[in-house]
Amino acid sequence: MSGTTIELGVNASDKQAALERMLKTIDTEQAGLAALRQALHSGLADAFLQSVLAIEQSGGSVVVTGMGKSGHIARKIAATLASTGTHSHFVHPAEASHGDLGMIAPQDVVLALSWSGEAPELANIITYTRRFGNKLIAITAQPESALGSAADIGLFLPKAKEACPNGLAPTTSTTMQLVAGDVLAVLLLERRGFSAHDFSRYHPGGKLGAQLLTVRQLMHKGEEIPLVRLGTMLSEAIVEMTSKRFGIAGVVDSSGALIGVLTDGDLRRAFQAGFHDMIVDNAMGRRHAPQTITADSMAAQGLARMSDSQITCMFVVQDCKPIGLLHIHDLLRAGVA
Repeated sequence: MSGTTIELGVNASDKQAALERMLKTIDTEQAGLAALRQALHSGLADAFLQSVLAIEQSGGSVVVTGMGKSGHIARKIAATLASTGTHSHFVHPAEASHGDLGMIAPQDVVLALSWSGEAPELANIITYTRRFGNKLIAITAQPESALGSAADIGLFLPKAKEACPNGLAPTTSTTMQLVAGDVLAVLLLERRGFSAHDFSRYHPGGKLGAQLLTVRQLMHKGEEIPLVRLGTMLSEAIVEMTSKRFGIAGVVDSSGALIGVLTDGDLRRAFQAGFHDMIVDNAMGRRHAPQTITADSMAAQGLARMSDSQITCMFVVQDCKPIGLLHIHDLLRAGVA
């Protein structure tokens, strides 16, 4: 449970020893990432750029493969690439030898992970790429290994100490592989101009999906929009406001352009002054231009602007003409907050 401290039943010295082990694990993995960062200045950056160009020019998918812990990282890299607009899928190297080589198309690029570069299960995939001309990109720490030697492009990661006290369990090495995959994915998405709107196509569910909703998906439109024209009597505008139940009415000119809004605050001020019917032009607030947003804006942006301006709704416009109304209640119901 969040905020609850679990008593482990160990003494203070044991807790201190455990804390030191935790910190040492993080420090060791951070040292690996620091070495990876430094390697970018020593040729690794060029290899990443060559990999990006090879993927962009291939016209196919990125087939990611790896065995053991490297295989788990490979699956994640494939998922990250796919979710950021680079067609990608994972092929298990052992299954590849039993028919799954057919999942590698002639134009595909193969991205193979192996820290040692000597995973025997990769042999058939490596041979396949050499036979049929698929570009092979290797993520390995051993340039002279079977994988490193065969690769067209080598993302050769610096050697690093594993966080495992025995120096055996893949820990630092898998962290570095994972970050290398993220570097490749981010380079590709940035060069492609992959936007939040593009991202939303692949992430429609959950909290992230809500954050990626557009105003168009949530706005009220058509007859639901409370609108009156300049010159309309205030009494008529009140009927429009109350029938649409948003506590606001947009005021448009003869061309249909939004030039102002009539709010419930304007009505309160009119009644406090001793209500008498008047044209809406004289009742609406004119101190500021009305807050508007475009339909293709992110819904989260609309919520932020409403919060900053302390308002509950705003008109959605296209070429200055209202095409919708976005209300804070719709944003909250959709989980945008």
